[in-house]
Amino acid sequence: MAREAMLQAVGVTSVRRAEGRPAVDDISFECLPGQVTALLGARGAGKTALVRLIAGLDAGRGVTYFRGTPLHRVSDPAREVGLVLGEVPGHPARTAGGHLRMLSAAVGVPAARADDLLDTVGLGALRDERLGLLSRGMDRRLALAAALLGDPHTLILDEPCRDLSARDGAWLLGRIREHATAGGTVLCATRDPKEAARFADHVITVDGGRVVADQDVKAFARTRLRPRVSVRTPHAARLSDAVRREARAARRSVEVVAESSSLLSVYGSSCPEIGETAFRHGVLVHRLTDEVGDAGTAVAPHPRVPGGEAVAPHESASAGSPARVATTTPSPELARGPVDRGPVALGPVALGPVAPGSNAPESAPRIPPPEYGGAPPATAPQAGYPHAPAPQTPHAPAPQARPATATAPPADPVDALRGADEAPAVRLVRSRSPRRALRYEVRRLLGVRTAPLITAVVVASSLALCVLLARGGAAPRPSVLVAWPGFLPLPPAAFGAGLIGALSFGEEFRFPALTAVRGVSPRRPGLLVAKLAVTAAAAVTLAVLAVVADAQVLRLVHGADLGALRANWADLGIRWLGLCVGCAWAGLLAAAVFRVTAAGVAAVLAVPVLIAPLVEFALLGPAVRSIAGLPGRLRSAAQGRLPESADPWIRGALELVAQPVGAAMVLSLSALICAYLFIALRRRTTW
Repeated sequence: MAREAMLQAVGVTSVRRAEGRPAVDDISFECLPGQVTALLGARGAGKTALVRLIAGLDAGRGVTYFRGTPLHRVSDPAREVGLVLGEVPGHPARTAGGHLRMLSAAVGVPAARADDLLDTVGLGALRDERLGLLSRGMDRRLALAAALLGDPHTLILDEPCRDLSARDGAWLLGRIREHATAGGTVLCATRDPKEAARFADHVITVDGGRVVADQDVKAFARTRLRPRVSVRTPHAARLSDAVRREARAARRSVEVVAESSSLLSVYGSSCPEIGETAFRHGVLVHRLTDEVGDAGTAVAPHPRVPGGEAVAPHESASAGSPARVATTTPSPELARGPVDRGPVALGPVALGPVAPGSNAPESAPRIPPPEYGGAPPATAPQAGYPHAPAPQTPHAPAPQARPATATAPPADPVDALRGADEAPAVRLVRSRSPRRALRYEVRRLLGVRTAPLITAVVVASSLALCVLLARGGAAPRPSVLVAWPGFLPLPPAAFGAGLIGALSFGEEFRFPALTAVRGVSPRRPGLLVAKLAVTAAAAVTLAVLAVVADAQVLRLVHGADLGALRANWADLGIRWLGLCVGCAWAGLLAAAVFRVTAAGVAAVLAVPVLIAPLVEFALLGPAVRSIAGLPGRLRSAAQGRLPESADPWIRGALELVAQPVGAAMVLSLSALICAYLFIALRRRTTW
C-alpha cells in the first residue's frame, strides 16, 4: 500500500531574475515518510533557492504541503519542519547551552528539552563552550539540535555535510537516518552523487532550476554511478542483439540496458567497440558517448511525441569526447504536469529506469550506507519525543510512527493548479512571536556579557563625571547627581540604556538565531512587548545604579548633603527614569525599523542633538494658555480615582514632556512606533 506523502511541492517557482530565467522554475516532487530524499545538483542548480521557497523564507509561486496542509496554515511551523541551513546563526559569545535554551523559549518547550538534545548530539560536555570557539563539526551538531527542538515531523537540510570531516559527516548522516527510521521525513540537499547514493532512499536531481530526474536510489546508483556507453539509435533492438552476440563470442561480461526504444546503456564496453559493432552490422547511430557517474550537468528532458518515443537531436560524438546535448524547451504539458519519470538526459549521463524485458540483472548494484562510526550509542526514546535516538536500520521500511492529523491534499497535487493561468503565489510563512517571549528576551539579554559590560562602563563613567562636576561647584545639584555635564548630549546612564535597547533588536538581525526555529520572527508584536518591558527594566536598573553610586561617592569624597533634593525627589525621579526609558525605547525601535544597531544609537543621539533644538525653536514665544492646575483637573476628570499623592508624578511627567528634550523624545517615539507598525505588520514581512 502506498504511503501518503508528508511533503509535497507543486509548481514551486522563484521570483524571475533580472536576466530572465528564475532560479527555481516550476518544480514538483514529493517526499514520503520514513525516507531520506536527496536533492542533488551542482553549485548554482537551484537547491538552496528551492529549500528556502519550501520553508517559506522567500517569496515565489506554487504550493508546498506539509502533511496535507500548506505551511502558512500550520499553527506551529517549528513543530512541523526543522531547518539546517548551514552554520548556527548565533552570537559568538553565547554558550551552546545558553543558545539552545534561548531557542527553547522561542519554540515553547522546556529548557530540559535543550539539555537532552545537547546530550543526544554529543555536546553535553561542551554546553558552556562559546559558539565562536566550536569546530565546524560541533557547530553543525548544534544546528541539528536547534532544528529538532520542536520535535518536527520534517527535516530540511541544505548541504549539511559540506566542509565536514568524514567522521562528522558520517555521524550527521546517521542522525538523519534515525529521524527517518522513526517515521519522519527528510529532505537533504547535496552536490555529491556518491553521498546521495550512500544515505538517501530517493534522489531528485535538479539543474538550471528544473527537476531532471526523480528516481529511487537503486535506479540512481545503477544509472549515475557506473561507467557506461550511451547509444542513441533508431535500431536499438538490432544493436542490442549484436552487442550481446559478440560479447558471448568473446566471453566478455557486457550488460545492455534498453532505457527506451531508441536509447541503450552498455556496461562493460567502450565507444570504439560499440561503434565497430554498429558499423559491421549496418546500424545507424545518432549518438555514441562514454559516460561516467560524476561527469556533466543535467539538462531538461527531451519532449515526447504522441507516439511515446523521445525526440532527440541527431548528434554524433567521437570516442572519448563529450557528447553535445541540445537543450529543448519543454512542452506546456511537461511544464505544468507531473515530472516525467522516464529516461532523461543528464549531461553525458542518462537517467531512467530499466525497461521491462531488458537483460539487466535482477539486483542492480546498490552502494550500501556508511558504517556510522563515531556516533554515540543509541539511547532509549524519551517520553514525548518520538524522534529520540533509535538503533539504526539503514534503508529498512520505516514504521508509520507519525499519524497524519491534517487533511490530505488531492491525489494528484498538480490538479490543484490546473485551470489557472499561473501557479498561486508561495506565501511567506506568517511568523509568530516566540511562545515564551519574555523568557526568550531575558535569556537573550543575559546570555552574553554585553549588558553587564555596558552597565560597568556606565557606572564608572558616571562616577568620574560626578566627581569632576562636584569639584567645579558650578553645576546644579541634579546635573551633578546624574553626571550630566553641559557639553554631553546625554548622561552616561541614558546613553547606556539607549545602547542596550539598540542592541536588543540589532543583534536579532546581525545574528538571526530565530531562523533555526521556523515561524518565529523578531518583529512580531508579542516579542516587541517583551523587548520593551525588558529594556525598560534594564534602563531603570541602570538609572538607579548610576544615581545611587553617584550619591554615595558625593557623600564620601565631598561630604555633599543631598537633603535639598529629597523634597522634590518625585519630580526629579520621573524625569530621570523617563529620560532613560525613552532613550532605551528609541534605540530599540530604530534598530527594529532599520535592522542595524548603529541606527538605534543614531536615533538616541538625534533626540538631544537634532530634534530637541527644532522643538525648542518651534516652542519659542510666550504661551497663550497655561497648564497650571492640570494635575488637579486630570484627577477631577478621573472622578476621584487618582489620589492626591499622584500629583507630583503627573506634574513631573508633564514637565518632562513640556521640556524640549522630553517633547523631542515623545515625537521620536511616536514616529518610530508608526514606522515599526507599518513595516512589521505588513503581509509579506518576515524579518
